[in-house]
Amino acid sequence: MRIELATSAGAPERPNEDWAASVLPASGQGGGLVLLDGVTPPQGDDGCVHTVPWFTARLGGSLVELSGSRRDLTLQEILAESIRRTADTHRSLCDLSHVRTPQATVVVVRWDAAEVEHLVLSDSVLLLEAPGGAVRAVLDDRLDRLPPGSLASDAIADTQVRNKEGGFFTAAADPAVAERAVTGRTPRAEVRALAAMTDGASRWTEMFGEGDWAACFGVLHKEGPQGLIDRVRALEDADTDRTRLRRSKTHDDATAVYAQL
Repeated sequence: MRIELATSAGAPERPNEDWAASVLPASGQGGGLVLLDGVTPPQGDDGCVHTVPWFTARLGGSLVELSGSRRDLTLQEILAESIRRTADTHRSLCDLSHVRTPQATVVVVRWDAAEVEHLVLSDSVLLLEAPGGAVRAVLDDRLDRLPPGSLASDAIADTQVRNKEGGFFTAAADPAVAERAVTGRTPRAEVRALAAMTDGASRWTEMFGEGDWAACFGVLHKEGPQGLIDRVRALEDADTDRTRLRRSKTHDDATAVYAQL
C-alpha cells in the first residue's frame, strides 16, 4: 500500500486551513483517509473566538479516531458524531448559530478487504481508479448548481445559500448536515487506487482545464500530490492577466492525498 500526502498554504502570512490525515490500522487489513478544507470567514466575522485551523484539527481528529475505531458506524454517523463533539468543545464560548461559524468541506474514505466506503460534503474531490485504469470522480456538485451571483463577492447572498435547503452544505455545528453528504460503497476489488483533493489542488482540472479527472489522477500517480500542487502553483503564477483566476484568490490552500491500495 502506498499513501502520499502534500499540502501548501495559499499565502505565507496566513495559516493553512486545510487538514488531512491517513489511517492505517495495526491489523493491516484496511485503512482510510480524512481531508478537510476550512472555510475562511470574510473579515474574521464568524461569531467564534477560535480559528478555522482550530476547528479543522478537532473535527479531523475526531473523524480519524471514529473512522478507525468504530467500524459499526456508517461514515454519515461518524461525521454527525464528530460535528457534535467539536461543537460541544466551544458552544459555551461561541455563537454556533452564526452562518459563518467555523466550518469545512469533508472527504472521508475507509476501506477493508471487502469494500471501500466514501463520503464527500461540499467541493472537495474524491477520485476512484478501477483496476483497468478508468477514473470515477465523486463530487458534491451543489455549489456548481447555484444560480450565478449566489456566491462570489456578495456575502449577504452567500448567507442565503450556505447550509440552506436549495443551497450547499458544509460541516459546521449541526450534526444533521451529515445526511446531506454524498456517500457510497464500492467493492474493494474494483478500486486500485484513490485520491482526495481540496479545491486549491483540483484547480488543475476545474479552473485551468489542464486535463480531465483521469489526467489529473495520472499526475498524482506519476508525480505525487506535491507534483500536482507544484503544477497548480505554476499555473496560478503564469495567469498574470487573470484569465482563469478572475476574481478568485491567486493562491488557495492546496492539499492532496493519494492512496494506492
